[in-house]
Amino acid sequence: MNGARVGAGVGRVTWRALRDRRSAVGRLAGWSVLESLPTLLTGYLLARAVDQGFLAGRFGTGLAWLALLATAVLIAAAATGRVYRGLGAVVEPFRDDLVTRVVTATLHDATRAAAPATADPPGTTVIREPRSAAVIREPRSAAVTREPRSAAVTRLTHQVELVRDTFGGLLMVVRGFLFSGTAALLGLLALAPVVAALVAVPLVVGLAVFAAALPAMARHQGGYVRAGETLGEAAATALAGHRDVWACGAQDRVVAEVDRRVRAQATAERTVARMTAVRSISLGLGGWLPLAVLLFAAPWLVRQGLTPGEVLGALVYVSTGLQPALHALVQGVGGGGLRYVVTLDRILRTSVPPTGPTWTGPPVGGTPTMAPGRVGTGPDTPVAGRLCRVTFRHGPRARAVLSDFSLTLPAGDHLAVVGPSGVGKSTLAALLAGLVTPEAGTVELAGRPVRGTPPEVLAGRRVLVPQEAYVFTGTLADNLCYLRPTVDAAALWAALDAVGAGALADRLGGLAAPVDPARLSAGERQLIAAARAWLAPAALVILDEATCHLDPAAEARVEEAFAARDGTLLVVAHRISSALRAHRVLVLDGGTPQLGGHRELLDHSATYRELVGYWDDQAVLPAR
Repeated sequence: MNGARVGAGVGRVTWRALRDRRSAVGRLAGWSVLESLPTLLTGYLLARAVDQGFLAGRFGTGLAWLALLATAVLIAAAATGRVYRGLGAVVEPFRDDLVTRVVTATLHDATRAAAPATADPPGTTVIREPRSAAVIREPRSAAVTREPRSAAVTRLTHQVELVRDTFGGLLMVVRGFLFSGTAALLGLLALAPVVAALVAVPLVVGLAVFAAALPAMARHQGGYVRAGETLGEAAATALAGHRDVWACGAQDRVVAEVDRRVRAQATAERTVARMTAVRSISLGLGGWLPLAVLLFAAPWLVRQGLTPGEVLGALVYVSTGLQPALHALVQGVGGGGLRYVVTLDRILRTSVPPTGPTWTGPPVGGTPTMAPGRVGTGPDTPVAGRLCRVTFRHGPRARAVLSDFSLTLPAGDHLAVVGPSGVGKSTLAALLAGLVTPEAGTVELAGRPVRGTPPEVLAGRRVLVPQEAYVFTGTLADNLCYLRPTVDAAALWAALDAVGAGALADRLGGLAAPVDPARLSAGERQLIAAARAWLAPAALVILDEATCHLDPAAEARVEEAFAARDGTLLVVAHRISSALRAHRVLVLDGGTPQLGGHRELLDHSATYRELVGYWDDQAVLPAR
């Protein structure tokens, strides 16, 4: 790890975080001035209390000076509460920025491979698969470059919080040293300038030693972190492949390799421990040496005209002002500061924000173009759902997913929505279901606007089945009928048989059998969710890749069951075969959406021809 480069990257991000919150930092500084008021006044007021009060026999005067000090302490106590409030105004937005960075980079990495390809990249192998196979188009190196999902979770749940905590701690210790140290030095200057000179020289030397050692500390701390990660990876690999190791007789070799990583990690840990001695040296030079100098120089200072109270005040400034501030700075920066630098650098390296949006085409917008041979809905045709000039984006600064988009879904229709990943198919389903609110435009269900409609009313007009089916702990009947509580057992079995879940119900033990979601496969949960939706009273059913974990035959049975059911069906297709079963197909590809039947779209939509061609002819898998 290049310490200078790491420090530069972390320094830029830290400086930007402070610069972007100048007002909050300013308020924090203002309250810090009040908080350091006792440090500024303690030595001076004690000197006056001793010289003009107690040593002179005027106890009332001495108590009056101490009363002024008590007042300063009360003011500082009130300011301390404001300091922590101001600290949150700086730290929490910085944490939010890091979370945004990590999530954005993770989503970008996850969707890069989903962009449609126009040609097979080098390093891929084309093999024949049955029509049920999913289309996979992936470069050979994808398995190597794709990051484990757990890494992003670790950054969000551990590393970001570690940076947040250490950033707040660094602000406190650096702020404390700047204000308390400055207040103590100003107090020494006001009390006795010669004492300030005696104290400042060893303080500057101690700080210089500490600053010179910081790059090496950061480098060794980073080496320690990497050594621990390497050891964990080696141990996990050895344990995962222990059967192969034993079968090949490679025990000694693997043990030696893991032992080498253990020794490297131990060496790195000892190096980090040795660097703590540098912190002790700098603390001794800057914190304890000034105190010793003052004690040894006390007779000389008295001969130079300092009073006993002023000598006592100088000792108080050093022992209660400079020394604690320096100790907090050295321990905080040398401990939490190094963790902050190393951890933030890791986040910056592994969470590189995209230089542009994942989907390079324009947002989906406009009214779908009708393919020849198809007709739109007439004025007297009942409408199940309608989107009129809808615009939607996931955030105020995000690119629009849908822009000025319009679609009419007549009652009794069976519409399949197809297109590349990330183009807005699930967003369209969520808008129609009323789960998200458009930025502009209107959404209607059964001729009534979705906006402002109570959820219980929406539940009677539409039912949405998402990709990840929700099944709760309870009986099978409980899972099936909570959208329609009054249904009888015959209707429950009819729903199960319609979607092909009868055998699953028998295996579970019938309608009264308890269901443990964790013991069900993803496909079994989807069958239960499909039967539940089939029973729902809603006239509009939206299947958002709701059968992706089923095999093609089971998926076809589910979709045919909903098509035969009274009402309207919208399918966000997981396989292109869903389009072959639909009355109409909506193609979303980032340009002008196209609407029509299968044959018409084959003639007029290049994107649809490409999708169908992939399905009919080949699947692409990584070369091995």
